[in-house]
Amino acid sequence: MEMKLSNCLPSQKWCGGGAPFVRQVNVRFYPPPSQRLLPLPASGKMRHRNFSLQNKRQQTKKINIERPDADLQSSDAVDSNTKNMSKQNLSSSNQEISIKENVDTLTEAESSEEISYLSVDSNEEGQPSSVHLQDLIGMIRNAEKNIHLLNEARIRALEDLQKILGEKEDLHGEINILEMKLAETEARLRVAAQEKIHVELLEDQLEKLKNELSSSRSSEENVLHVNNSVPLSDNDSVKSLSEELDSLRKENILLKEDLQALKSELTNVKETDERILMLEKERSVLESSLSELGSKLAASQEDVSELSALKYECKNLYEKVEHLQTLLAKATKQADQAISVLQQNQELREKVDRLEESLEEASIYKLSSEKLQQYNELMQQKMKLLDERLQRSDEEIQSYVQLYQDSVKEFQDTLDNLKEETKNKALDEPVNDMPWEFWSQLLLMIDGWSMEKKITKDDAKLLRELVWKKDGRICDAYMSCKEKNEREIIATFLKFTSSSTRPGLHIIHIAAEMAPVAKVGGLGDVVTGLGKALQKKGHLVEIVLPKYDCMQYESIKDMKALDVVVESYFDGRLYKNKIWTGTVEGLPVYFIEPQHPGKFFGRGQLYGEHDDFKRFSFFSRVALELLLHAEKKPDIIHCHDWQTAFVAPLYWDLYVPKGLDSARICFTCHNFEYQGTAPASELTSCGLDAYHLNRPDRMQDNSANDRINSVKGAIVFSNIVTTVSPTYAQEVRTAQGGKGLHATINSHSKKFVGILNGIDTDAWNPASDNFLKVQYSASDIEGKLENKEALRRLLGLSSSEIRRPLVGCITRLVPQKGVHLIRHAIYRTLELGGQFVLLGSSPVPHIQREFEDIRNHFQNHEHARLVLKYDEALSHLIYAASDMLIIPSIFEPCGLTQMIAMRYGSIPIARKTGGLNDSVFDVDDDTIPDQFRNGFTFVTADEQGFNNALERAFNYYMNKAETWKELVQKDMSIDFSWDSSASQYEELYNRAVLRARTASRS
Repeated sequence: MEMKLSNCLPSQKWCGGGAPFVRQVNVRFYPPPSQRLLPLPASGKMRHRNFSLQNKRQQTKKINIERPDADLQSSDAVDSNTKNMSKQNLSSSNQEISIKENVDTLTEAESSEEISYLSVDSNEEGQPSSVHLQDLIGMIRNAEKNIHLLNEARIRALEDLQKILGEKEDLHGEINILEMKLAETEARLRVAAQEKIHVELLEDQLEKLKNELSSSRSSEENVLHVNNSVPLSDNDSVKSLSEELDSLRKENILLKEDLQALKSELTNVKETDERILMLEKERSVLESSLSELGSKLAASQEDVSELSALKYECKNLYEKVEHLQTLLAKATKQADQAISVLQQNQELREKVDRLEESLEEASIYKLSSEKLQQYNELMQQKMKLLDERLQRSDEEIQSYVQLYQDSVKEFQDTLDNLKEETKNKALDEPVNDMPWEFWSQLLLMIDGWSMEKKITKDDAKLLRELVWKKDGRICDAYMSCKEKNEREIIATFLKFTSSSTRPGLHIIHIAAEMAPVAKVGGLGDVVTGLGKALQKKGHLVEIVLPKYDCMQYESIKDMKALDVVVESYFDGRLYKNKIWTGTVEGLPVYFIEPQHPGKFFGRGQLYGEHDDFKRFSFFSRVALELLLHAEKKPDIIHCHDWQTAFVAPLYWDLYVPKGLDSARICFTCHNFEYQGTAPASELTSCGLDAYHLNRPDRMQDNSANDRINSVKGAIVFSNIVTTVSPTYAQEVRTAQGGKGLHATINSHSKKFVGILNGIDTDAWNPASDNFLKVQYSASDIEGKLENKEALRRLLGLSSSEIRRPLVGCITRLVPQKGVHLIRHAIYRTLELGGQFVLLGSSPVPHIQREFEDIRNHFQNHEHARLVLKYDEALSHLIYAASDMLIIPSIFEPCGLTQMIAMRYGSIPIARKTGGLNDSVFDVDDDTIPDQFRNGFTFVTADEQGFNNALERAFNYYMNKAETWKELVQKDMSIDFSWDSSASQYEELYNRAVLRARTASRS
């Protein structure tokens, strides 16, 4: 529907009033192309059924309606001796409404086309000859669209009819106003006629006065007579009469103009009546069109019902055809088999015939030649035996000669290989006695030379590979020239830029945390632990981190700033970034320090800022810019959680076109509770196209169309997506566990996998832990009792009963961790005769206050202590001292606490969820093999379920001392290292790289 409105001002002015405002309204109704009815498809081999209805075209109607606006003004008085009469000038505004309506019905849009139905031809046996199911489905869909369009056309027609009826009522009101004004005009005409008669009388009187003045000007009596009749002097009388005559003439002219205007208005009234009649006709036409539409709709509904029946019948026929085709295929196969059997039989018959003929011929000579034949056979057998003996003798002699020659050659080859291996071993044997910090320092030094343009990228690549392999030559070269200046060291290293073989993958982790320098939760442990495990497997692993002002700088070795500046786009301009390098736990790390006025990473904390979305989207882009600037060609870029989830879309949208295209992207979400959502407009700050990415199949948040979700974007744009345990990977596929992303995860399930995290067994090792009072191991657990006494003395707990069980809890006090069960555990442990120690704090104010009250309540209690802070040294001692450790989490993606507890011989009491379900197995569960049972579990997150597990643990500890000792030793022997998890990641990496290389070659 199209409506055109235009305003115009008339040039005509009416007496006593300004120009009236006239509106011209042109209303046209055009059906949009998208609402035209579509023809149903028809097949040339099918019979057509035409159910199209007759079309009607409505003529364009144009209706002009003038709406007068009353504008009455008073005119001047005609005579001072007569009464004042008020005049009202009629000013009307013309409004022209042109309605051009084109009612598109079922047949108006496609008057010349036929809508075909599908019919099924049958042969005499009732079997279908051909069925075009696709055409039938298209017919049904188009019929449904046509019904929908018919309903819309009917609704529009009713709305148009209502508008016309409203306009008709307005016109009736305007006609009434015009009739009232017409009556007023007639009254004014009557008054004007009377005034005209009065003027004519005055003109006669004036003529008489002139005659009398000319005839008797000298007569004073006549003058007096005239003065008596007209009480004015001669001159005054004539002047006043002249003025009155002029005014009457003007009034007459005005009255004539009013009469003319009134006539034109009457003409308009007649035209208005004609328009009303036209509108009445138009209304009747619309009503008939509506009735026609109703009948067509009813016919369409009947046709749709017929289509449904045909669809069902077609489905049955199609099934029968498929069955017949199956039978035909079987029959064809059987016929082929029968033909082959007949052919074989024929061949056999021919062979039998030939044999029979041969037997008949042989029977003739059988009797005469039987003895001769036997003699010949004996002689042939003897000759054959002699030949075989001679042949075996020759073969044995030849084999001895060949064996001798092979032995001589093998000895010579072995001797040559030993010489070559000895020579190569002296040059290429890896040096394993140097720490990882040494090789990481060499690697960072070479990368610094490359970024500072002191060596070429090709030379840097070759030198990195030598360091990667722990080549003894480069180690000796560095040790021999490390006291020299940098130029001489570079010259020495460039001597080794010969071809080298690549030992493994190049993996770069981009993360917001790394233990121990910048750690808030388990993410930091994963980055460090997984990186070290992959490094031990021979892969080159590098880490990219923000340079926080609150890092533990004492854990960074050889930290220095590179003499290079990396520029990165943000908020419409380029910002410089300073690059630092250092080694952490033997891993090479790049620290990015933005030169941004917002001081993104100089806030005194890692997270919790109002602009976290901007801070980490900025960091993600700079990290990729660093890799591009350093001309690195990694095989895997591994990003973690929402803070670096931006890496995936940034890599594919912006950096692959720039040449950083060698890597596959791996994304690990450690907790789907945190997804990094923000208004879509904020995505443009880091250079991504919000309009392009704010779509349901890309980064648009599943619960809000105007927000983007960075975790969803990483799932969509990554080649590998992992989470931190197999059970959690299944939980997040549900609506409750996925926190709104379950649909996205399920749609990308082929690249989604759960891998259980490991722990750093070097950092968490009771046999070498310097935080403990006494070190101990699985083979000697007596030191655990001494650490228990040390913790009691440190916290002021009672040491009167050595066998009193100590229950520990080390956690963040947040709802996820089951704080209501932790609170209950304190009281229930004391009721059962145990001791309880809690280490942790809460970012939630009311939870922190609640546990502060509990701490104050037990401040002087001899069996309970609450330490509401994080203390690294104390956590190690609690792990070693506790007999049991509780983990009653509501949900737990992986959890490292239970693994560390078992490493230190503290038996876990855990709820079966997430990674806890994958690592803790109940000692009383007969469905689990005995060698895997390692703790106590419960299912429901309530006090009853927790009590059951806790009481069973107390029963084992108090009444089954030997069984408890065996359980402690078994738990301490379980391998929770990163080796197994790293192998799974290694397999995922290799498969992704292999697929990429295969696709590249193809």
